[in-house]
Amino acid sequence: MVVDVVGKVRRPGVYRLGVGSRVDDALRAAGGALHAVDLSSLNRARKLTDGEQIAVGVLGATAAGGPSMPAGPAGSAGSTPGSAPVDLNTANLEQLDGLPGVGPVLAQRIVDWRTAHGRFASVDQLREVSGIGPSKFDDIRGLVTV
Repeated sequence: MVVDVVGKVRRPGVYRLGVGSRVDDALRAAGGALHAVDLSSLNRARKLTDGEQIAVGVLGATAAGGPSMPAGPAGSAGSTPGSAPVDLNTANLEQLDGLPGVGPVLAQRIVDWRTAHGRFASVDQLREVSGIGPSKFDDIRGLVTV
């Protein structure tokens, strides 16, 4: 598999990694993060997919793959009408918890589904997460993307 590691790492670039590699493997391949870079938004245990981009310490970029989202105000979470949609494949717990009707327990279930099944291929797969019924899905489907 091939991934692109960008941002605040020692050696940004495109790296070939074995199938089943994790974000941490890509970070190590790029020589690690530069000094004092906050890695808390990276899920370093998440499995990578071919062609993915991992943005390290880049304000406004998704932390571990997928299309970039515009940066919101510092400390903002989730998505509100008029803001950039939340990417189900890269959002952290705080961003998911910020969605209407999604609290910390449901946010964790979304992350757990992603860990167990890999990337969301479509927003409709959100219905497979325990606790997301038709009404809740209708409330948030326009606020999320894959």
